[in-house]
Amino acid sequence: MDTAILPPDGGLTAWTQALMGHFVCFNTWGYISSFGVFETHYSSTLSLSSSAISWIGSIQTFLIFFVGVFSGRALDAGFFRLVFFLGAVLQLLGVFMTSLATSYWQLILAQGVCTGVGSGMMFCPSMGLVATYFSEHRVFVLAFCLLGSGTGGMIFPAIVRQSLPVLGFGWTVRVVGFVMLALTVPAMILFRVRVPPRTSGALIEWSAFKEPAYSLFCLGMFLNFWALYFGFFYIGTFGRQVIGLSYEDSVDLIIINNGVGIVGRLVPAYLANRSFGPLNTIIPLTLATSTISYSWIAVKSTTGVYVFIILYGIFSNGIQGLWPSTLSSLTTDISKTGVRMGMGFTVVSFACLTGPPLGGALVGIGQGYLPAQVWAGTCFLCGGLSLFLARISKTGLCVGQKV
Repeated sequence: MDTAILPPDGGLTAWTQALMGHFVCFNTWGYISSFGVFETHYSSTLSLSSSAISWIGSIQTFLIFFVGVFSGRALDAGFFRLVFFLGAVLQLLGVFMTSLATSYWQLILAQGVCTGVGSGMMFCPSMGLVATYFSEHRVFVLAFCLLGSGTGGMIFPAIVRQSLPVLGFGWTVRVVGFVMLALTVPAMILFRVRVPPRTSGALIEWSAFKEPAYSLFCLGMFLNFWALYFGFFYIGTFGRQVIGLSYEDSVDLIIINNGVGIVGRLVPAYLANRSFGPLNTIIPLTLATSTISYSWIAVKSTTGVYVFIILYGIFSNGIQGLWPSTLSSLTTDISKTGVRMGMGFTVVSFACLTGPPLGGALVGIGQGYLPAQVWAGTCFLCGGLSLFLARISKTGLCVGQKV
């Protein structure tokens, strides 16, 4: 590798990029992780099924990943600042237009499409940029960035819960938008691109899919994310419909789910960085999430739902926190970080688009949550097995190798 682009792996500038990456994840994934509070509100104010409402959040999640194949390549080509600025404008426009929305199609366009595209233009290149500053500490640093999903996922629902009864829906969403604006401005100013542009190269590097480890990893993460946001989106509705919780208590479930994610993201990242490697660490996290998803079937009480969401939040957030750094670790050429991460994000985007509506449809068809709970647990189980095969294809059956 050219020594001119070797990561500094520390220093004020590098850690500033990590903090700005955290802000970006706060505004993007923190907002998306809070969709459960909107799902609960929309289900009580709109005459629509839960599956229909979940399309709003699914489109948003799909776009943040799908747009990554283009915005990630833009990072490699040297257009980071332009793409990031346009993404920030679209994201904020989508949030403020959501505050004016009064019908389903308006919410689809504003909260789903506009915010999703803007978030996608910000998230993938930001993670790719931060990754170029670190080597030894990359796993932990990317997990710290993604910790913004947990901090934003606590603060945004808390804002909605406290403001909605007082300010109404419109001004509550505007307050959320102003918080996003306050964190976007320093990111615009302080982000610094350090790797020289790679002007040549395809938008998609098809040869990456000839590598079994990369392909199996993408398949495993598709299966994981197919089921992952079903729990995030529906736990509040489950709490109200099945357990009989109040709206305020159902929002607490969403806050707890995102809050325990701080532990779920940092501890596995620390262990992966220090001892095991990201791929070795994400496999048991996936299998644990499968077991917990199956155990959701037995939840019938208030105590049970709180225990479930704490465990689900820890392990599912661990998966989210580790997967970008694992994907990055499978890329040996640092100049291709953006395009390869964008490709992986795009594969996962289709799982995020279809997963929550499919889960909602299973709830409706089955007249209860059992079919969806079994489906979620099985997705995680198959995802874990695929990641295990990716690990074998990378290192063979060598148990002690860090990867």
